[in-house]
Amino acid sequence: MNGASREALAAARERLDALTDSTSADAAKLADELAAVTALLDREVSLRRVLTDPAQAGEAKAALAERLLGGQVGGQAVDLVSGMVRSRWSQSRDLVDALEELANTADLTAAQKRGALDDVEDELFRFGRIVSSSTELRAALTDRAATGSAKVELLHRLLDRRTVPTTERLVTRLVTAPRGRSLESGLESLSKLAAERRERLVAVVTSAVPLSDGQKQRLGAALAKLYGRQMHLNIDVDPEVLGGIRVQVGDEVINGSIADRIEDAGRRLAS
Repeated sequence: MNGASREALAAARERLDALTDSTSADAAKLADELAAVTALLDREVSLRRVLTDPAQAGEAKAALAERLLGGQVGGQAVDLVSGMVRSRWSQSRDLVDALEELANTADLTAAQKRGALDDVEDELFRFGRIVSSSTELRAALTDRAATGSAKVELLHRLLDRRTVPTTERLVTRLVTAPRGRSLESGLESLSKLAAERRERLVAVVTSAVPLSDGQKQRLGAALAKLYGRQMHLNIDVDPEVLGGIRVQVGDEVINGSIADRIEDAGRRLAS
């Protein structure tokens, strides 16, 4: 997003945070309702264009949203959507992307209130690794010919009682409504959103052997000092890393493995 859409999304995030900070707010229910509105506007292109038309007054667009959604979703969801359509959006699709993010954030907030956000982060990462290692599973979850109910049933068999409910809800929404994204990029976006919920960065750490708790703590502290932000570590074991570790934070890679050092030495000799 850029320009007006970035500002509109930032304002919507603040309204959602203010709402879900209330102990009486049912964040999981709000997530479901925002996801339903996302699906509606993703499907009804003409409606979302009307709701983001800069030539229309913000109050008129808000009133339309209230008439359409009143009685279909709760008052909190209606208020959030009404506030969003009052804002200016650079593209009509940005409104749908923002609603989807708010739905996922509300679910993550519900997990955070239950003390389960760390579990969600770890489970999203592990599920991504499982998908990337199984061509058959990935094909089943991304098959356009398969029905949504079939995919939901498959996910339920895979995740039920193996993950916290929030993880299953997030993954199910992603698989049944990918909205043009690959499964891998969708999972990565969810992981980043979960990390942002704690105002943390995500570091993907690849090592030849599992790290001890002490090593994880020392590495996390070193990275937090380096980046100036709390760090969540996703640990991946790869025997082909001959020693040391490889750390990726966003687009930045910190290579500390023997294999990388060998390659670097080889390149220097060749030059």
